[in-house]
Amino acid sequence: MQNLHRGFHWTSIALFLHLAILGLLQQPLACEDAWCKLKGRIDDCSCNVDTVDHFNNIKIYPVLSSLLNKDYFRFYRVNLKQKCPFWADDSRCAMRYCHVEPCLDADIPEGLKGHQPKNAVIEEPSAFKYSKEAQAAECDHDHELGYLNTTISAAAYEEFARWKAYDDAQDNFCVMNEEDKGAEYVDLLLNPERYTGYKGRSAHRIWNSIYLENCFRPKDILSSYIQSSSINGMCLEKRVFYRAISGLHSSINIHLCSKYLLSEKNTFILDPPGGQWGQNLEEFQRRFDPEKTNGEGPQWLRNLYFLYLLELRALAKAAPYLEHEEYYTGNKEEDKEVKLGIHDFLKVVRSFPDHFNESTMFNGGQQARKLKEEFRQHFRNTSRIMDCVGCDKCKLWGKLQIHGLGTALKILFSGKFDGMDPASQNLTHVNKSKFQLERSEIVALINAFGRLSTSIHELEQFRDMMR
Repeated sequence: MQNLHRGFHWTSIALFLHLAILGLLQQPLACEDAWCKLKGRIDDCSCNVDTVDHFNNIKIYPVLSSLLNKDYFRFYRVNLKQKCPFWADDSRCAMRYCHVEPCLDADIPEGLKGHQPKNAVIEEPSAFKYSKEAQAAECDHDHELGYLNTTISAAAYEEFARWKAYDDAQDNFCVMNEEDKGAEYVDLLLNPERYTGYKGRSAHRIWNSIYLENCFRPKDILSSYIQSSSINGMCLEKRVFYRAISGLHSSINIHLCSKYLLSEKNTFILDPPGGQWGQNLEEFQRRFDPEKTNGEGPQWLRNLYFLYLLELRALAKAAPYLEHEEYYTGNKEEDKEVKLGIHDFLKVVRSFPDHFNESTMFNGGQQARKLKEEFRQHFRNTSRIMDCVGCDKCKLWGKLQIHGLGTALKILFSGKFDGMDPASQNLTHVNKSKFQLERSEIVALINAFGRLSTSIHELEQFRDMMR
């Protein structure tokens, strides 16, 4: 019995050591891949990567994916024919997958062609308040006070319109206009963001110009490449700008790796008429693996999470406004579904406890106001660089995501959305004139956040592939 006990004892120890060794082999002591380093707190925010993963993949992504399939959000009005303002446009993509087909008039929902819903609150032109009709309807003339001449010339009306356009432009972070004469509607679902084969000098020049000429940077760094460690020496506002651009860059790279043109990767695959698309793990590792990015890949991915929280905060801040939009397309049943869907989506957005805190930025008098204007002008230049993208499909999604981020910055920093009561159920006509967003801004805002949400969801898929 004693020998049997001794044998059992040593057998148990041997089994324990065997299992421990297997565990060490399966869990390396030195964790070198991007996932091991993509943990913990998100820079300049108060929450963790794991918290955002769970919130996005379980709560946000399913609701938002359904919402973005609706007509109101799938049709985006954009001008893809603007000339590049910075260099000769000599790099047009000749690949068929770069082409974007604009919508035919018959494809566009009636409500997006300029029609208004019957019960919509239509704001008067700013000049109407000065007309005879407005004065007669709203004023009782007291002859003891004397006669008031209320006539205004047509030239004055035009001048008022220019004043309003100028005032509105001071809040915008993008050089984009829904009423642009060259703008056309594009169906985003028929022109998905994916790798089209557009690469090389032209594509690199876009990002180099953004980082080198428009991003804030430490004074001693002259190249377009900026090490993440050097960013920490800059002030918060300049770090926010860089992290937002870097996060957008990471998000776009993830989309390209997730929807990759596989027929280019493997020449033995016969390319079907619509192309063969899928996940390219090798390309993903090339873009984000620490060993292949001088250790920067995990930080670039972390900046994606930062941008996600920034745009999430903008959505929460504008929620009272967005909940009172009509989302009108002319399809009564779908329009009702969209309003309910937006309400559910914004309820989830506001439930997140750790949004980005924009109130800590641009404080400090004249110097802060100067920095804020510099911040805005840098981003406006970035929006203009999108017209230099040589691939029309890449240009479409670049312009949309920059437009969406610019709208988020407008919400956060214009001051017009400050002090909104999140519980307000009565956003009045006067309020709406102050907080006005164009339809294209709303479409870009929701779609841009949808791209970030999709990126984080696709990261989880790449993570599973690497296990």
